[in-house]
Amino acid sequence: MLPKLQKMQSSLTVGWRAYHKISRKAVDALDLKETVTSSFGSFVSGVKVEQLSDVLLHRSKRMILDNIGVGLLGSTSHVFDICLNYCRHMFAQDPVSSVYGRSGLKLSPTLAAFTNGVAVHSMDFDDTWHPATHPSGAVLPALLAAAQMLPVNSKRSGLDLLLAFNVGIEIQGRLMRFSQEAHNIPKRFHPPSVVGTMGSAAAIAKFLKFNSKQCINALAIAASFAGAPMANAATQAKPIHIGNAARLGFEAALLASKGMEGSATILDDTPGCFGFSAFYGDYQPQEIPPLEQTCFLLEEQDMAFKRFPAHLGMHWVVDAAISVRQLATVNEGAFSPSMIEKIILRVPVSRYINRPFPKTEHEARHSFQFNACSALLDGDVSIDSFSESKLQRANLSELLNKVELQHPEDNLANFEKMYGEVVLVLKNNDILRGRCDTFYGHWRNPLSRESLVKKFKNNASYVLQQDNIEAIIESVENLENMKDCSTLSSYLE
Repeated sequence: MLPKLQKMQSSLTVGWRAYHKISRKAVDALDLKETVTSSFGSFVSGVKVEQLSDVLLHRSKRMILDNIGVGLLGSTSHVFDICLNYCRHMFAQDPVSSVYGRSGLKLSPTLAAFTNGVAVHSMDFDDTWHPATHPSGAVLPALLAAAQMLPVNSKRSGLDLLLAFNVGIEIQGRLMRFSQEAHNIPKRFHPPSVVGTMGSAAAIAKFLKFNSKQCINALAIAASFAGAPMANAATQAKPIHIGNAARLGFEAALLASKGMEGSATILDDTPGCFGFSAFYGDYQPQEIPPLEQTCFLLEEQDMAFKRFPAHLGMHWVVDAAISVRQLATVNEGAFSPSMIEKIILRVPVSRYINRPFPKTEHEARHSFQFNACSALLDGDVSIDSFSESKLQRANLSELLNKVELQHPEDNLANFEKMYGEVVLVLKNNDILRGRCDTFYGHWRNPLSRESLVKKFKNNASYVLQQDNIEAIIESVENLENMKDCSTLSSYLE
């Protein structure tokens, strides 16, 4: 019996070794197989500055200039002061990174990213893309803080900054396009708190020159930091969505650089195991094509820049209200609330921007009714429109009480397809209509250089001297020639 047992044992050993050999081959094959997540890691780590086209450089520099401007303006807001004081009193370690509009004040890099990110969105004045998100605010504050963090012998150039910035924007755009749900005005969570966190992590990973595996881990860790509910829209908490995206994506990348690992398939639609797909019910991920076949999404679709500090949807109703006001002025000789019997706003269905009687500046920035009535009264909407004195005007209250919302079936809650229409029913029975299909500043009707620079100068003038304002404009417009991009941050205080 012993020889038989030995023969059986020998057979089992050979079989066991063969099984392990096959299993190892299967594992190796799995490692070699390209996944959605690994394609993102390869893209982030492998993309080169040579792939930044002239169109991409032009558009991304416009985004950077605009984002700095709204951040500087935002540093005058109350919510910014709250967050800055919190960071100063609670976390003062490694203060090397500049704070918008605060000369000589430094914070640790991730907290500077947080604070400056809050500034960017404190007035809802930052850029917007389609599918709907605010892409720049989650990325630029993190990169500017990281640039100051690096030692003298490891400084990054302006081209390095531009490349990392575009990587952070691209990752957000790719992720948003994995869901049809994401194309519409959001209902459940604020998109920058999700895709912005991922974009920040990718941008920092590129800026710090991570390898593909480190990039994947940065994205995986960032996914565990992502998310914020829409219930906090139109409150002081909403700006921290952008601040957290900048900070937490930054921290995710730093954790990955220290060796922390996450799911290697975080972006794949893995059966029975939710990764990034947990955020979207119709998630359908696709690999990023090889570098030589990749076209940046920003080359295909430009960015929307806001003319006044409010939710993007407000820009349609404001332009429609201005046009119908001009008709009323021509017909009646002057505009007065007393001439109006009823105001009809034909807008998409969206609960969080349907606010009939806003009580705070944050609610007003998210109110179809407020913005339409402000435009009717003043012929424009501006930074000052959201001041306490303007909010409390008796004639504004009179108009708000005359507003009726209608939601035509063809007016979709989608920044690519929506329109705004304002109808005035006058007491003399005249009916006047104004409609806007594409406002000035939308990606289909971009701001001119003159308009964008004018907006930047106006915003920056709240906290900076003229010399610094001009230096920022010149630096951004020539960013690809800057040897040390941390120089840009020195002008922001």
